[in-house]
Amino acid sequence: MSASTAPVTTTVTGWGRTAPTAARLIRPRTYEEAAAAVRECGARGGIPRGLGRAYGDAAQNAGGAVFDMTGLDRIHAIDADDGTVLCGAGVSLHRLMEVLLPLGWFVPVTPGTRQVTVGGAIGADIHGKNHHVSGSFSRHVLSFELLTADGEIRTVGRGTPLFDATAGGMGLTGVILTATLRLLPVETSLMSVDTERASDLDDLMARLAGTDHHYRYSVAWIDLLARGAATGRAVLTRGDHAPLDALPARARTRALEFRTPRFPAAPAFLPEGLLSRTTVGLFNELWYRKAPRARTGELQRIPSFFHPLDGVPHWNRVYGRGGFVQYQFVVGHGREDTLRRIVRRIADRRCPSFLAVLKRFGEADPGWLSFPLPGWTLALDIPAGLPGLGAFLDGLDEEVAAAGGRVYLAKDSRLRPELLAAMYPRLDDFRALRARVDPRGVFVSDLSRRLAL
Repeated sequence: MSASTAPVTTTVTGWGRTAPTAARLIRPRTYEEAAAAVRECGARGGIPRGLGRAYGDAAQNAGGAVFDMTGLDRIHAIDADDGTVLCGAGVSLHRLMEVLLPLGWFVPVTPGTRQVTVGGAIGADIHGKNHHVSGSFSRHVLSFELLTADGEIRTVGRGTPLFDATAGGMGLTGVILTATLRLLPVETSLMSVDTERASDLDDLMARLAGTDHHYRYSVAWIDLLARGAATGRAVLTRGDHAPLDALPARARTRALEFRTPRFPAAPAFLPEGLLSRTTVGLFNELWYRKAPRARTGELQRIPSFFHPLDGVPHWNRVYGRGGFVQYQFVVGHGREDTLRRIVRRIADRRCPSFLAVLKRFGEADPGWLSFPLPGWTLALDIPAGLPGLGAFLDGLDEEVAAAGGRVYLAKDSRLRPELLAAMYPRLDDFRALRARVDPRGVFVSDLSRRLAL
């Protein structure tokens, strides 16, 4: 093993900073180094990791090895005519945007951060504001190269069991080395955005269900501290890539520029209790009131529309040393009463969440552990130190599972394993395939141990 890949024992945690564990961190830069890292990972196994934006323990491996795949960061080939790119698994969505936007192409799916690697995007089968139109990330993956536990590098194409187990499989089927993606053509690096306020949850759901099909991208920030007649009030933001003729003539020569604003980093230490019900309540009130009742056609840059928090490095520190829990669930169409009950329970519990979003999902993709299913998804951040939080979320899990819904494994840090099979009907298929391709259990994580994946 070269000096660049020599293991370094360090503390590894998810973006929520709730359950750090020590592991040997290895950063391969070639296929050969990746194979050596897998071969020599030891009795506690190993797990691939990208840029560390999984909120929970999916990319941790206490006492074992963690493979930092950001060294495989080459863009190998771009077909600017066909709209495809072949790149290393360690390439970030940010880097793809930097390179592809000037050529008139955009990534097909992006979550709320562009600091995600392509390998991580496949492993978590990430989704974005356009799921109701475009599905999740794996729908746009044509193939990938996968290093499996036996040291073999397999080219895995769509429609195969190994593809469906890996897309959303949280890195437990092997190490993704490269991927070929289909891209989205765009004329500018600006978004044409419509914004409106919804007075309550029913008003919000009616607007989403009635007019989402007019937009490629749609998301609602929801005030989960509002109660009574205002329960579920929200700011709804929707849009599409702006066409060239929407720009002033003087700006058209720079139409595909990709500029990213940057603000000061959050301090390394912030006092506990900074995000109290009072402070978050004030923020939510101001955020809702400052939003326009209705505004159409506003031009916004891609970072502002998709990734506003990326402009604040280490924004996860605002929750203090205790970190935070990111909780995201989905329930299907026809289960709106479940969504209403959960929103009311969160509001009555006075959970101080200022990063709460509601979206509609479209058709599911075939990944066996892929999160989205047709319906409604709510995501919220909650300070981990909130008294009684564990029992409260356990109750929400049970309600979600009873409604045929599920929680998102890439954000989970505390789900009870007995609920997993009810949430993911293809779990037994996943376990069986994993046993065939990795009979010695080489690929393992804190998440997989906790949930007996």
